[in-house]
Amino acid sequence: MTKALIELKDVKKRYMMGNTEVNALNGVSLTIESGEFVAIMGASGSGKSTMLNILGFLDTPTQGSYRIMGHDVTGLDEDRLSILRNHIAGFVFQQFHLLPKVSAVNNVLLPTLYAGKKNMKESAENRLYWVGMGHRTEHYPNELSGGEQQRVAIARSIVNEPAIIFADEPTGNLDSRSEKEVIALLEKLNSEGKTIIMVTHEEDIASHASRIIRVRDGEILSDEKKANKKKIKSESPGNSDIITRALEKTNATFGRAEFLDYIRQAVMSILSHKMRALLSMLGILIGVAAVISMLAVGMGAQKSIESNLNNLGTNVLTVMPGFRRSGGVRLQMGAGSRLTVQDGASFLKIQGVKRISGSVNDRAQAVYGANNCNTQIMGTDVDYAEMRASVPTAGRFFTEAENRSRKRVAVIGVTVVKNLFPGGENPLGKTIKINKINFTVIGVLPAKGAAMMRDQDDLIIVPLRTAMYRLLGKLYLDQVHVEVTGPEVTESVKEKLIAALDLKHKPLPGQESMFEVRDMAEIRKALMSTAGTMSALLGAVAAISLVVGGVGVMNIMLVSVKERTKEIGLRKAIGARRRDILLQFLVEAVLLTFIGGLTGIILGVSVSLLLSAVAGWPVVVSVAGIIGAALFTIVMGIIFGIWPAMQASRLNPIEALRYE
Repeated sequence: MTKALIELKDVKKRYMMGNTEVNALNGVSLTIESGEFVAIMGASGSGKSTMLNILGFLDTPTQGSYRIMGHDVTGLDEDRLSILRNHIAGFVFQQFHLLPKVSAVNNVLLPTLYAGKKNMKESAENRLYWVGMGHRTEHYPNELSGGEQQRVAIARSIVNEPAIIFADEPTGNLDSRSEKEVIALLEKLNSEGKTIIMVTHEEDIASHASRIIRVRDGEILSDEKKANKKKIKSESPGNSDIITRALEKTNATFGRAEFLDYIRQAVMSILSHKMRALLSMLGILIGVAAVISMLAVGMGAQKSIESNLNNLGTNVLTVMPGFRRSGGVRLQMGAGSRLTVQDGASFLKIQGVKRISGSVNDRAQAVYGANNCNTQIMGTDVDYAEMRASVPTAGRFFTEAENRSRKRVAVIGVTVVKNLFPGGENPLGKTIKINKINFTVIGVLPAKGAAMMRDQDDLIIVPLRTAMYRLLGKLYLDQVHVEVTGPEVTESVKEKLIAALDLKHKPLPGQESMFEVRDMAEIRKALMSTAGTMSALLGAVAAISLVVGGVGVMNIMLVSVKERTKEIGLRKAIGARRRDILLQFLVEAVLLTFIGGLTGIILGVSVSLLLSAVAGWPVVVSVAGIIGAALFTIVMGIIFGIWPAMQASRLNPIEALRYE
């Protein structure tokens, strides 16, 4: 004996409307054979739509049992019911429920996405030809009449070769001509072996069915089979195999959509709602651009400070007279704190000291022809050039012989060159006057830029002895620069320098040393730490705008879920599981933030380069920063897209389809 296709036994369905319990179905028992064309009739609120929803796996009974081809599907979870809807059922709705921004052929292809079927476009086109829409395959729903839209919906319902077609008031929104065309298609499908279950309230439409079931108050009032209707043979065993295979899948992976399908759907949705997508991306775009440009400025500042510090030399200690405090005022220690040339020479005996250079400093007037400038004069030893990265880029530095003989030679900075030789004249070999004393220019110092509020290029260097005894009239050194062999000996050398000076200059009992030693590494560390803090602060402020942009994406996505409620209901009705809907919306959110992030990266790099070109700010665009920003946008998409995606996945398909 052949099993019935559908068996309902004592099915009840109860809903809660507020505090009121409503019995939509009250003990319905029903058997439907394969190949039947069944019309379910009844007034509004009679329970006919509830019965159709249960038969079509869109809803589950509160009580009773539902068996299809001998398989009990009463207690199946939502994902397994989705699988059955995708493989066993095809739906035709009164409102058509075509995706508005999607072509006819792509609307027909939707069920194949959730069936895991590939390369089905030809099959979808064949279904459109079968329903008489072969000439409108690339047209959009707003370009089609109501009858044409319903024929596309019928093509969609049969693309997966379902065993049963469920039609909910399929002619309710059609004119009489389209009504006849749709009924003719349903009859044709029935003649080819499809079981048709149709809900209608029109007698003339129901008359085309071979069986009419009348429902009132949640109960079957009558069940009439027409004797003159020929019974259609249907191949039910194959359908039973599909059900068996679907129900055997414990992890609900039967015919799942693939990741590329989600991306295609997300791209389709973004292109369909360009303005909404643009608004979603705008916040992320601005946030990423701000992060990239601020980090570029911050890193540029760090690099600039590091470069300036390198210009001061590495592993260099600076010994200078100390200061004492009196009433909050810094005062010099007195004559005992003066550094002598002999002090500097004695430092070379300390283990760990590589070389030294004494120096004296003052300001003086420099003149060449009609041009003059007030500039910094520094007298140094020969080793100063190597120690402080001051080897001339043009010409040469003075020699030890020139220092000992107090030669009047000078090495000048690029700012001095611009001031004294504005016409581009070569300064080498020219004679300039410093405090009315002639000096021959023998070299030009490398450009170093500004550092610590001072132009490092506004400088003239002369031999130390020349400066002390012929130019500035100083008998003592202002500073002694000491280069150590490596950073590992810095602390011990500092202690030895102070000890050597204290031994010679003997501070009074209880008095602190009359000298101090400044470590460039400490200055470097302090300045780099400050620059790093400022860079992090700039990045943090910019990141706040990125988070705000992420919140904007979440808000737009939540609005999108509301706007696309019917679309979500349709997707669930044709077989999309919760996971499919969640991943589709999540991928869409990630894609939005990623595209916004990439655009923001381009904008941020452009702004950084513009700042460098126009304002002259040092900027460093980090590749790691760009990659980090791109990855961060993906994370932002997941974080701020998960809630809207979960909201979408939890929608009830019946309520979503009825959403206004």
